[in-house]
Amino acid sequence: MARDYYGLLGVAKNATDQEIKRAYRKLARELHPDVNPDEAAQVKFREVSSAYEVLSDPEKRRIVDMGGDPLESGGGGAGFNGAGFGGLGDVFEAFFGGMNSTAGGARKPRGRVQPGADSLIRTRLSLAECAVGVTKHLTVDTAILCDVCQGSGAHDNAKPVRCETCGGAGEVQAVQRSFLGQVLTSRPCPTCRGAGETIPDPCRKCGGDGRVRARREIAAPVPAGVANGMRVRLAAQGEVGPGGGHAGDLYVEIVEQPHDVFVRDGDDLHCTIRVPMVDAALGTTVVIDTILDGPTELTIPAGTQPGEISVLRGHGMPRLRSGARGDLLAHLEIVVPAKLDSKQTELLRKYKGMREREHAEVLTAQSEHSSGLFARLRASFSGR
Repeated sequence: MARDYYGLLGVAKNATDQEIKRAYRKLARELHPDVNPDEAAQVKFREVSSAYEVLSDPEKRRIVDMGGDPLESGGGGAGFNGAGFGGLGDVFEAFFGGMNSTAGGARKPRGRVQPGADSLIRTRLSLAECAVGVTKHLTVDTAILCDVCQGSGAHDNAKPVRCETCGGAGEVQAVQRSFLGQVLTSRPCPTCRGAGETIPDPCRKCGGDGRVRARREIAAPVPAGVANGMRVRLAAQGEVGPGGGHAGDLYVEIVEQPHDVFVRDGDDLHCTIRVPMVDAALGTTVVIDTILDGPTELTIPAGTQPGEISVLRGHGMPRLRSGARGDLLAHLEIVVPAKLDSKQTELLRKYKGMREREHAEVLTAQSEHSSGLFARLRASFSGR
């Protein structure tokens, strides 16, 4: 019968790796033979060590989740003597990386040459620039390769020497007392900063870092269809790393500026057109100065009602990395004249007389033809 490895650690089957690690660390502090010499505690410690070995390994954990036992199917024993945790210091080494027992196991020096960090710069684009794409010439302030030492950090080709403080280990150690006993801790060497070597005669320009800060101009190609908040990646244009390490990437974040006429919604553009009452009744044509296609005619059919939307297919924004385009949606606002002269008033009265059957009416909330407040509320609740 497969052992309940989750139960041994006291965690749920859907526990994360961090939750499993925390549970094991807590039990190890209580049960380790260096802390608790009781024989039953030693047996329990071997069990929880085996459970942690299994559940911290993705493949072994998969076998457990399928109802099997990886230690009984050829995986071998683990526990206190078999899992590689020979002493309390090894337990700390597994969790903290820099703490180890007197048996050794110190980390290797990290080296002087390190990869550079990524950088971020923001640039403002108009809606038209987002639509057609543009090459932006930007000024960036980053670390670049030192042109005097070419990243070596040394003056006149001087060679690095082993750090005298840490002896080339890249870290220094100290013994601390705790409730668990004596614990050997390690931290990066303050002299060489973990590199394990120092430069006796550093470069006069970069001070031994192999890089200097400088402003430079770059050309950032921005593709058509970008939108606010998107980032364009420029490979190896970021910060040069310590010791002349490979440069990180530069990300150009797009800040799209509001347009006077159009409002963007994804790939679609929205605008509002005010149509006089007579033109809405008789029909008319309006010219819209679109972003990509210039002046374009929009036909407003006779009998257009307030709130209707006319659509120009394919006149919106281009889709990123695609030849397709969104639509342009014109929201029609019917304008009723607020003031009429006597002649206009008389003409409207005559028109009203010719359509004497039409008159104002109050629609009920149940009316199928209602387009007022109640209809909109009903539609919202019914999911229409």
